Amino acid sequence: MNKKQVAKQEWKPGNMLYPLPVVMVSCKRGDERPNIITVAWCGTICSDPAMVSISVRKERYSHDIISETGEFVINLTTKDLAFATDYCGVKSGRDVDKFEAMKLTASAASKVSCPVIAESPVNIECRVVECKELGSHDMFVAEVVAVDVSEEYIDENGKFDLNDTDPITYSHGEYFTLGEKIGKFGYSVKRKK
Repeated sequence: MNKKQVAKQEWKPGNMLYPLPVVMVSCKRGDERPNIITVAWCGTICSDPAMVSISVRKERYSHDIISETGEFVINLTTKDLAFATDYCGVKSGRDVDKFEAMKLTASAASKVSCPVIAESPVNIECRVVECKELGSHDMFVAEVVAVDVSEEYIDENGKFDLNDTDPITYSHGEYFTLGEKIGKFGYSVKRKK
């Protein structure tokens, strides 16, 4: 088979792994007001035990809070939360109460002391097990201690449909919804009837 040759340019090493989930991470220290930081550098790292990671710059206000408390909540974002997601990524919690400014609800989490964002369809409560200093960012490796899911996206059979929430992703400085479904896991090897 003759494949067309495609011209390529070599660029300096960089992070070109896009699109990424974009999430709002909530955290709280003591009696201070809770804060939200938008993070696109996050991901699943283990299924048993359930573990995730987020990477945060040392100079960010939330970095110190998470370092001191060892807790945070990953709040999944949706098309309806896109404006708040962007705002919470460009404004500092040192200067503004992001919950108040974006009219978001800080609700009690079930297992951690920082709040969940009630408007988010999925809240992943996390406890830090390790902080890896990597350079521009520190990676917080955390165990998932609880997951809170909005009942409005659970069908009569108890199935949660995340895609119905209209999740958003981040790619090269822009936000996108998911788009068209093109298959599901295992479809490439499924027997045809």
